[in-house]
Amino acid sequence: MTLLLTRGDLETVLEPETCLDALRDGFLNADADSVSIAGQRVRTDLPFPGTATALIPGLLPGIPAYTVKVNAKFPAARPALRGVICLHSGTDGALLALMDSATVTAWRTGLAAALGTHLLAGAGEAVGVIGAGAQAELMVRGLGVLRPRGALVVHDTSADRAAQFAARHGGRVLSSAAEIAVACDLVLSATWSREPLLSLADTRPGQHFTSLGVDEPGKAELAADLLDASVLVVDDRPLAVSMGVLADGRTAAATLGEVVRGDHPGRASDTDRTVYAPVGLPWQDLAVAWAAYERARREGIGRRVDLLT
Repeated sequence: MTLLLTRGDLETVLEPETCLDALRDGFLNADADSVSIAGQRVRTDLPFPGTATALIPGLLPGIPAYTVKVNAKFPAARPALRGVICLHSGTDGALLALMDSATVTAWRTGLAAALGTHLLAGAGEAVGVIGAGAQAELMVRGLGVLRPRGALVVHDTSADRAAQFAARHGGRVLSSAAEIAVACDLVLSATWSREPLLSLADTRPGQHFTSLGVDEPGKAELAADLLDASVLVVDDRPLAVSMGVLADGRTAAATLGEVVRGDHPGRASDTDRTVYAPVGLPWQDLAVAWAAYERARREGIGRRVDLLT
């Protein structure tokens, strides 16, 4: 039998604290050979206004299952990301669960970014958000679990979306990305931008920037001079070269796994600018999907179907 978990089911069973713990454990262990060699992220353009991406297989030591995720990204749609995550048994390949991928992706991406932000940022508490979507929502929620949060400001191309985000989090709306950078110690961006939103001149020493929008070729949120002047951390070097911030030939100071394990200090001084610019990895889908599946199974949430009949 296969467990079907809708967006509503997932929102019921997922908790930031549990997912953050699972993601932190993943960063500690995901460089094991069985994980790093097997994980693939395959992306292709479509003959429509969107792209298709598959992340296969999601593997983590200690979890007796793997994930296969298929997404379609259509920037003009709401939600912009649609797809499914298949959770398979590692024993016999049985399909344990089917889940809404947009929800799992928002949780794993936003919370992993919150973890990276917490580990790399300085002591400042003022938070700025550029792009008030689902991933930014989870970044802010996750960051609130990990550290005290001060004032929050937000900018989005949709004034209504920015206003609603600000109202939910007790913040205020600003009219540009540059104004966000002036007002904040930590800047969180999650947009579809193909032109840099911030350059070095917009920033000051000691700030931290998390950029989730650079996960496909051609997308850009932070200018080259800002990236080059910062302690740059990615989630995976080869993927960041093929489709992320390392595509222009720059190098990363570290991966987040190296920072989590203590192999790299991340921020070395209060005046360092730091940047976390992940692409997104298959094992992160498994970390969140397994947490959802285990709780849903314990509490009888979701619908069971037999796909073989």
